[in-house]
Amino acid sequence: MFSHHFTGVQDFDRALAFYQPLLASLGLQQRFVDTSRPWAGWQVPGQPRPLFVIATPHEGTHAPGNGQMVAFLAPSREVVRQVHAIGLASGGTCEGEPALRPHYHPDYYGAYLRDPEGNKIGLACHEPEAS
Repeated sequence: MFSHHFTGVQDFDRALAFYQPLLASLGLQQRFVDTSRPWAGWQVPGQPRPLFVIATPHEGTHAPGNGQMVAFLAPSREVVRQVHAIGLASGGTCEGEPALRPHYHPDYYGAYLRDPEGNKIGLACHEPEAS
C-alpha cells in the first residue's frame, strides 16, 4: 500500500539516536543514512518497500502535526513493552503505557510515545497473549 512514510525532524542527530535502537528492536534494518542531506531510512529485511524515513524537510523547518501518528507493528505484546521502554530510554516521552486496548478490538495491545521532536508513534500488536 505504501512506498514510504516520511517523518520530519529538526535535530537529525538527536532523532537518529532515538530511532536507531527503537527500529532495530522491531527487527527493521537501516537501509541508508546520509548525514549530509540529512536523512535515514529503514525497511523490513529482504523487502525493498515500504520505507520509514526521517529527514529534515526541504522547507527547512519541522513542526509535529496534531492528529498525525505512525504506528509500528510489533510481533508480540512483549515487543511492544520492550520497544516502548527503549523509546523512553532514548529520549522519547510516554503518550500511553503498554496495555490492552479492547475498544479497538479484543486483542489490540499497544503503547504510544512522542519522539524527541514531538512526533507521535504508536506500537501495536494484534495477536492474543502468548501462552
